Amino acid sequence: MRRTGPLLLALTLALTACGNETADGDDPIRVGQIVSLTGNYSPLGTENQKSVALAVEKINAAGGIGGRRIELSVRDDKSLPDQAVLAFNELKDDSDAIIGSPFSNSALATIPLVDREEIPYVSLTPADEQVKPVHPYVFVVPALSSTYAEATLQYFQSAKLTKIAVAYDTKSSYAVAGFKGMQAEAAQYGVTLGPIEEFQTTATDFSAVFTHVRSSDAQALMLWGTGAPAVAITKGYAASGLTIPLMLTGSQASKLFLEPAGPAAEGALIASSVGVVGDHLPAGALKTAVDELTSAFTTKYGYPPPQFAQDGYSGVKLLAAAIEKAGGTDRAKVRDALEGLTLTTPNGTYTYTAADHSGLTTDYISINTIKDGKFVPTEFSTSRFK
Repeated sequence: MRRTGPLLLALTLALTACGNETADGDDPIRVGQIVSLTGNYSPLGTENQKSVALAVEKINAAGGIGGRRIELSVRDDKSLPDQAVLAFNELKDDSDAIIGSPFSNSALATIPLVDREEIPYVSLTPADEQVKPVHPYVFVVPALSSTYAEATLQYFQSAKLTKIAVAYDTKSSYAVAGFKGMQAEAAQYGVTLGPIEEFQTTATDFSAVFTHVRSSDAQALMLWGTGAPAVAITKGYAASGLTIPLMLTGSQASKLFLEPAGPAAEGALIASSVGVVGDHLPAGALKTAVDELTSAFTTKYGYPPPQFAQDGYSGVKLLAAAIEKAGGTDRAKVRDALEGLTLTTPNGTYTYTAADHSGLTTDYISINTIKDGKFVPTEFSTSRFK
């Protein structure tokens, strides 16, 4: 009998194309998902969960993997690392693999448990510490924070912006990793960072940040943060009188940022997955992968898939390809299959190796501007698409 344990918030989705019977009498492939459905990171988590469920539905409708349907069990980490640990402990014994939280702090809290249990763990958050150093069973889906940092530096170099102010959330592992990535690579791209402004996730007043930037010789402001602070900074920035470019990251590549930020976001720059601007991609395997997600997601939910949906859908595709390659759900074989996997998804073409469990390069990050409430790739990025 399967142990279910106490449920924090559990959605068990036995998704199948033909009722509740397992295909060909085989056991289902059991995938656990830890996701932030409530709390500060719920704007990310809800989109992750929608796209993960959508990918599972499509795989099951096509006959599953090797004739086995995927059974998805979901736990809410409530945007809290300790709840992610509880969720992992509920899922680990009855899961063949786990899809991890979009909240970097939650993901980092579970990694020691992943190491101990040796279960394939596909992470939907980009913090570098998950794969630097490599953890044998941990594979990251979004481009790493440091990869985003390098992509923005490439843009600044191209735009001849050499002095960049930075504001970052000291309580977010994602934001800290992004800032450290910029620090490590800035000189290589002829960029000097400063002033450097720190804030916390709960902050609401950023007037001091704007004052410091205004009195400096900074030519742009780079923001590393997620959730409410990004909206508050964007609104305050528009009202502050500052006219230098404001650069944000993939955490803001969503209508869940655009809608509350409103007109204040017009003209801001956003670094995102290429899938967010899939309409602008040339024909090819990448555009085909993006269109598959965009069509299915928009039909079901009524709006284009944001960054977090790109991540969730890509995560399921990567895991499914590894299970198929491994010929089953043996954990070590699935791990080995991931380490030798090359696959094009809506997020780009992944090439995982034993030494690289992130798999994406800056080629698959687009620098966009917000125009009429939509993400539009800059000339810098459209020229690279070609």
